Amino acid sequence: MSGAAFDPTAPLTPSGNLRRRRLFSRLAECGATAAALLAVAVLAIVIYTVVVRGASALSLDFLIQGAPTGIGPELVGTAVIVGIATAIAMPIGVLVALFLTEFAGNRAARLIRLTLDLMNGLPSIIIGLFVFGLLVNHRKQSGLAAAVALAIIEVPLIARGSQEVLLLVPGSLREAADALGVSRWRAVLGIVLPSALGGIVTATVLSVARAAGETAPLIFATSVFDPGHYSLNPLEALPNVPVRVFQLSEEANPSGFAEAWGLSLLLISFILFASLGARGLLARSRRKMAS
Repeated sequence: MSGAAFDPTAPLTPSGNLRRRRLFSRLAECGATAAALLAVAVLAIVIYTVVVRGASALSLDFLIQGAPTGIGPELVGTAVIVGIATAIAMPIGVLVALFLTEFAGNRAARLIRLTLDLMNGLPSIIIGLFVFGLLVNHRKQSGLAAAVALAIIEVPLIARGSQEVLLLVPGSLREAADALGVSRWRAVLGIVLPSALGGIVTATVLSVARAAGETAPLIFATSVFDPGHYSLNPLEALPNVPVRVFQLSEEANPSGFAEAWGLSLLLISFILFASLGARGLLARSRRKMAS
């Protein structure tokens, strides 16, 4: 036999293949880090631009008065629309998540998860067009139609988020309930659901943050409104922030641009703080269930 005998006790020495793998590993790590930094930089630039251009428009009168000097009706209308949408979507999303984790078989669970993922990936303009044909066409626009559109957007987010949290509930709690002879539905309502309540609230807050910034469905459902008039009636078109930003951006009016930047600042602030608060609630819920 030619060559030196193999010594299993000899120290390992890097070969050309190992050096090449290390090089590719380092390049991949640097590329991933650069991509993450680029994403953070883009977000920082967007937030900085909105803050610089929108801060000057903010004032107490701007927040409580109607057009042309304020945005009070838009804030109230957005709150009403998002509130109704969440009231529709949260029970449906939580019930879907409970069915997936507690009652569904493997085949049904796969089908429902696929459906939720497809709903989550639907462009919002298609949802807006669907709601327009269902509730608005040949009728008048309404805040209720807009709320239905946003509820369709929220349902898969709440369902998938709640499902992940329900899966974190220790199985020992379910086993203890079975050992005590507690019926399945009572165990779910009295043990599983309260244990995951914090995570369910977190998923709901994240879905609200996502839905609050949607514009396309609201253009179809509630875009013909009086921006100077307060309204709480969901059966008529309600003023709202996303559509008002779109309308102002289309006007050749410098003061309208300033108002649009102010509205954008309020909207992005709500989304940012809601997302951060939801992440904090989720971390707290996970620590509570792990302890």
